[in-house]
Amino acid sequence: MTAVFDPGAEAARATADILDDTLNGQARGVVVDSPPGAGKSTLVVRAALELADAGRPLMVVAQTNAQVDDLVLRLAEKNAELPVGRLHSSDADPYDKALDDLPNVRKSAKAADLSGLAVVISTAAKWAHVKVDEPWRHAIVDEAYQMRSDSLLAVAGLFERALFVGDPGQLDPFSIVGSEQWAGLSYDPSASAVTTLLAHNPELPQHRLPVSWRLPASAAPLVSDAFYSYTRFRSGTDHGDRQLTFGVPSDGSGPDRVIDEAAESGWGLLELPARHTPRTDPEAVRAVATVVRRLLDRGGAATSERSPDPAPLTADRIAVGTAHRDQAAAVRAALAELGVTDVTVDTANRLQGREYDVTVVLHPLSGRPDATAFHLETGRLCVLTSRHRHACIVVCRAGVGDLLDDYPSTEPVQLGTLVKFPDGWEANHAVLARLAEHRVEWRP
Repeated sequence: MTAVFDPGAEAARATADILDDTLNGQARGVVVDSPPGAGKSTLVVRAALELADAGRPLMVVAQTNAQVDDLVLRLAEKNAELPVGRLHSSDADPYDKALDDLPNVRKSAKAADLSGLAVVISTAAKWAHVKVDEPWRHAIVDEAYQMRSDSLLAVAGLFERALFVGDPGQLDPFSIVGSEQWAGLSYDPSASAVTTLLAHNPELPQHRLPVSWRLPASAAPLVSDAFYSYTRFRSGTDHGDRQLTFGVPSDGSGPDRVIDEAAESGWGLLELPARHTPRTDPEAVRAVATVVRRLLDRGGAATSERSPDPAPLTADRIAVGTAHRDQAAAVRAALAELGVTDVTVDTANRLQGREYDVTVVLHPLSGRPDATAFHLETGRLCVLTSRHRHACIVVCRAGVGDLLDDYPSTEPVQLGTLVKFPDGWEANHAVLARLAEHRVEWRP
């Protein structure tokens, strides 16, 4: 008899093992791999609360100010009595003003002002300037795969033991300088903190969160197979648990037909004729904007395990993802012409960690004459195709499959480097093969 997969029980078991290693283990570090929407922030908050309850001073390292403020708000929501320190910069507007309404949160640009508090949270950049006489017993590093190893080195002396939590499938850390001279070295400063940590400490306990609570049952298998071959995961919901319906019937146009396809299957590919285009392809941009406009005009409603009552598909529950900032700007302008102003439009880098009901994606390789390492990075496509709870619609010109075959990898092979698997060609082909099953051809 085949055992029934219980997502709640599997997630609880994994979390219990992680917390046990964090609180009771002897290793100096614990690494947790998390797929999209698996509850990274929930785990960080729970670990912080349990360490605080155990009387162990804790520092938390996040990568951006928005992540720091979000963690502070989540901690206050769970325990309004917990003394939390928000270490910030000396900039004019250094933190979310919502923190001013929390009496248990003390804010300062000086670490000394926050000494003695149960939890102190800040960015890696700010922690790098902190000097302490006695290190914290524990640290939690959030989004550890997006942290460069040189940033970890800058803060490593501040704590004795650490819990590293992150998503290995998302974008690699950003560096504004070339890193070829360090390629293959175990101390490559441009590598992720986790990669370097495990290269020097392969014996550290490693865990993974096995369930995505964001991705629907229609999306989790593809995202898992294409981007998480070694850390596979399942959706926390089953087919039929979520539904996307529309009050206004289709008008028969390409955008409406792809919307109906995505509502039915979770995926939709609106394919424009093959053509080499400028990066801000006017037809593709207009197609993206039209899909969004029709999503709003047709009175969408989403039902899910969160609530049996249909929730309206409003502009704030829709996002558009692009590879480049100028593409995002072009889409915003096209949406404004159609009277749409409240839909999130951003690059994959800025959409990391965010969640929406429906996403519309301008494919990174659409209309391109070549396939560069930037456009083939697996993390970029992973982020773009894993932000949704109900449906993802991809707008792309035909011919991407041929483009991939025409441009085999020309990157130099570096001895000692960790090969990221799957590579961009495999991931793109896997996603395209699935999208092809839900293709709607459209000639604007």
